[in-house]
Amino acid sequence: MKIKEIGFVGVPVTDVPRARNFYEDVLGLQVSDEMMGGKWIEYAVGNDTLAIANVGEEWKPSDQGTGVALDVENFEQTINELRRQGDRFAAEPFDTPCCHMAVVQDPDGNKLIIHKLKSEDEKGVCK
Repeated sequence: MKIKEIGFVGVPVTDVPRARNFYEDVLGLQVSDEMMGGKWIEYAVGNDTLAIANVGEEWKPSDQGTGVALDVENFEQTINELRRQGDRFAAEPFDTPCCHMAVVQDPDGNKLIIHKLKSEDEKGVCK
């Protein structure tokens, strides 16, 4: 088996309009495609695709599922904007030797990692 790339990251949601408000108005993502009568929404994020969907009982939101890391331009500004809007944090901002991270939750409780690589001057030992 040879996997070439990640096709998309999918996030199940219960209420598409509410989720769209979060992903578009809070996170600022732009819709790149809409399918299945509005039950599947895709956002282009760089060269990748993040999809939100409500496609049935077989795929439910979870705060324990796979997470997606969203790399941001300005970490502190993003965290401050999320706090101002009252978004829930599953993990407050923290540092690793290589990056700054925090974990925010969407309206369904799905965890999204807010991420920013450190500059070469800030980096510690990264392996």
